[in-house]
Amino acid sequence: MPLKIIVLTRPRPIINNVFTRSFHGGTQFFGDEDTPRWGICFDLFSYVGGPKTLEINISINGESRTFDVEPRTLLVHLLRDDAGLTGTHIACETSICGACTVLMDGKAVKSCTVLAAQADGCTVTTIEGLANGDQLHPLQEQFWEKHGLQCGFCTPGMILTANQLIASNSNPTDEEIRHGIEGNICRCTGYQNIVDAISAAAAQMRE
Repeated sequence: MPLKIIVLTRPRPIINNVFTRSFHGGTQFFGDEDTPRWGICFDLFSYVGGPKTLEINISINGESRTFDVEPRTLLVHLLRDDAGLTGTHIACETSICGACTVLMDGKAVKSCTVLAAQADGCTVTTIEGLANGDQLHPLQEQFWEKHGLQCGFCTPGMILTANQLIASNSNPTDEEIRHGIEGNICRCTGYQNIVDAISAAAAQMRE
């Protein structure tokens, strides 16, 4: 018997403008900041003779990789536990803080709310994949130069969200930067330095 999944949908407030991948009435769809978020409830993936794992293929930081995962595995756990990329941090696990943000097909997603199986066939970039060899990405350089990190726990997710922001707006104002990163929480409250770092990185990337 095939995998049994029960999907219950319910409205949930928009909490940020980060690209997400969700289910709606059992059908996958892509959301943006104008799309309502929907809760997902699974029947604990109860099987009766169904497969225990799924084979998925993901390009992670430019490397094609194959994994056997349980259907319930979250992308953040696959990245940390199976791929060994611990730069992706786990914090709230409720999509509130943004510490787990990665890029999936160039869009920022909170990997604690994405099933690993949803990333099958996708290109995923983590904080480890931004640098070019020993050359740091401009965002990484400017977070260092402008003291954009304090404890550093939010930094990987913040940088990847900023990467998407600059990709869509190469010359953002401070207000646009604050809006763009509003789904990422800095518990040290060092937001001004973060905004300064993103602004400086955008200027460097325009050169």
